[in-house]
Amino acid sequence: MIVWAGVMILGGAGAVCRFLVDRAVTSAVGRPFPLGTLVVNVSGALVLGILAGLALSPDVALLLGVGFVGSYTTFSTWMLETQRLAEERRGWPAAANIVVSVVLGVAAAGLGLWWGNRL
Repeated sequence: MIVWAGVMILGGAGAVCRFLVDRAVTSAVGRPFPLGTLVVNVSGALVLGILAGLALSPDVALLLGVGFVGSYTTFSTWMLETQRLAEERRGWPAAANIVVSVVLGVAAAGLGLWWGNRL
């Protein structure tokens, strides 16, 4: 029961962090490209890679990985923003959003895993 409560609390914290990071990046850069979501998802992949590399206990991994990072990152917003770019006939930015997000996300997760293994 404590783990479930922790997932709920950390999930809320992750969602708030996502909102704050996305808003800060969007305010600094502007809105023509969903850079805020990109920063959130790539940084989340890095953190999740670090957590995986640390070989945490199952409960701690669940709390941090699913609870916090799972609610911090956002697949659905990424897809919605990509769809909106395509709907606005901005094909290159839509394609770039997919390719750049996947490439940077996988690289960040790999870097995080490497880094976590060394901590």
